[in-house]
Amino acid sequence: MIAGPTDSAPKVPEPQEQELNSPESDVQALAGSPAERGLLIVMTGASGVGKGTLRERWLAGQDVFYSTSWTTREPRPGEVNGRDYVFVSSAEFLEKAQAGGFLEHAQFVGHHYGTPVEPIEAALARGQDVVLEIEVEGAMQVKSRVGDQATLIFIMPPTLTELRRRLTGRATETPERIERRLTRARDEIREAHAFRYVIVNDDLDRAVHELRAVQRTERARQKPQSEWSAADHAAAELAQTVRSSALTPADLERVVNS
Repeated sequence: MIAGPTDSAPKVPEPQEQELNSPESDVQALAGSPAERGLLIVMTGASGVGKGTLRERWLAGQDVFYSTSWTTREPRPGEVNGRDYVFVSSAEFLEKAQAGGFLEHAQFVGHHYGTPVEPIEAALARGQDVVLEIEVEGAMQVKSRVGDQATLIFIMPPTLTELRRRLTGRATETPERIERRLTRARDEIREAHAFRYVIVNDDLDRAVHELRAVQRTERARQKPQSEWSAADHAAAELAQTVRSSALTPADLERVVNS
């Protein structure tokens, strides 16, 4: 079960070439199927920070289960039901929530979002890593429910000014709703230390590389360091630089006030 302890550590496949700086070698190293239970990885961040683009690049070529959230909001242009979200009515959502069918669920700017628990547990049990791309409130619910069994990653904008530019350029929100999102983003950024890792999305290639390093490191941590490969050690060194503990409160205030 999700809330129970991991019975045994998944095995990390040995790469054929130790080229950590190559995106192709990153994918090859991550694409192998672990023998036991998968990792539960939670990625979150402010709306407009670029989580979807990062997720697509990060997971390309991997046998990873991406959980599709339920939501009561209307689809945006280009979004597909069942791929981007499962779009449901408020009544359908609340019925599932009352039945305990969500790992987490939250309300954000007037709409409900939730992560169905059954497909996640099934994927973890068959050895797949599971990635959730959810709201910050939901990520905190997952942390409260499963603790260190979940790897929490916060995606942060380089500045709040850049986040405003991205939200405005998306042209899907009213000015009032953009201001609500920015107000919430300020509070979320200031709480970034609640997450294990914080990745700044100001360079897509670098951010994707850091996500792959974090994923490989979390796999490696489930076995003795004496069994780590050179690529495991290199990934862990890079992942250490994006630990939330590396950020000071002053660092976070600079993002919020710039």
